[in-house]
Amino acid sequence: MAEPTEVWLVVGLGNPGPSYAGHRHNIGYLVVDELARRMGSGFRAHKSGRADVVEGRFGAPGTPGPRVVLAKARSYMNEVGGPVKALATFYKVPPERVVAIHDELDIPFGTLRAKLGGGDNGHNGLKSMRSSFGTGDFHRVRAGIGRPPGRQEVADFVLSNYSTVERKELPFQVDTAADAVETLVVEGLERAQQKFNS
Repeated sequence: MAEPTEVWLVVGLGNPGPSYAGHRHNIGYLVVDELARRMGSGFRAHKSGRADVVEGRFGAPGTPGPRVVLAKARSYMNEVGGPVKALATFYKVPPERVVAIHDELDIPFGTLRAKLGGGDNGHNGLKSMRSSFGTGDFHRVRAGIGRPPGRQEVADFVLSNYSTVERKELPFQVDTAADAVETLVVEGLERAQQKFNS
């Protein structure tokens, strides 16, 4: 169980700007938007100028759950590490209390995995974070997008919009991923894995 005094940094990985909003690569943004909605708060610019944040608590109303900073970096995916590390330093959050929410090619669309540490699997956002932190030992909530169909390039696939069928399912995936993040922070990784690692 997380201590109410400890701060967690929950980062949605994505690319800023309306032209990227619907892309598979931006699932992290969608999930932190949902978490902010649950907290009843909107994102605002952090004084670092390199990210937008929401500060609040997870947990049922009236129970002082863990303090959480939700964040969306204003930089592109391959440069996300700098702004995230700056936030972690500002809020005094060690890597093991950082959660990165990101798209994952190796698991099917609609499924999730929560884990601590691991490789980057070619994901530029994770690579940038590992480089800035000097370690990959932060939590990840991996939202499956599946592999590209046919001969489509991976880069084109992740930077393309969800299919019509997927768009109908997407709100459920975002909701479940938000539940997984809350469970991970409030009840711990093991409980999140039991409930959500499909």
